[in-house]
Amino acid sequence: MARRGRGRGRLTLNAEINVVSLIDVMMLLMIIFMITAPMMQGGVDISLPKAQARPLESKSGLTVTVDRSGAIYVDDARLTFNQFSASFKALAQRRGSGGVYLRADDRVPYGSVVKVLAIMRASGVGDIGLVAEPLEAK
Repeated sequence: MARRGRGRGRLTLNAEINVVSLIDVMMLLMIIFMITAPMMQGGVDISLPKAQARPLESKSGLTVTVDRSGAIYVDDARLTFNQFSASFKALAQRRGSGGVYLRADDRVPYGSVVKVLAIMRASGVGDIGLVAEPLEAK
């Protein structure tokens, strides 16, 4: 009488990968990213002035923002006027030749925007884009 031991019989290998659960996980991650991506667009909350102008080509540049209270932000870092005037040249040189975008709230006094613009020009930056919202079609 032949004894059957464990593991002596030949088992067929299943070399297929069950991808149904992987597709479920991928779809779930895609939905999560679609919901959270608009919320992750950071920046300073301002109301841009509206103007009819030719759109700028989007470059990877430095963004300088002046909010309603006159506070200055370089990308998302808040700076005082003295800090901005002392450090902008170094920030612009470190970023390279990508250009600088100036965003200012439409209620900021004109003098504040001109002071920031003068510091940017004095630091040697020649490519400065003023950011505005497009006019609504009537």
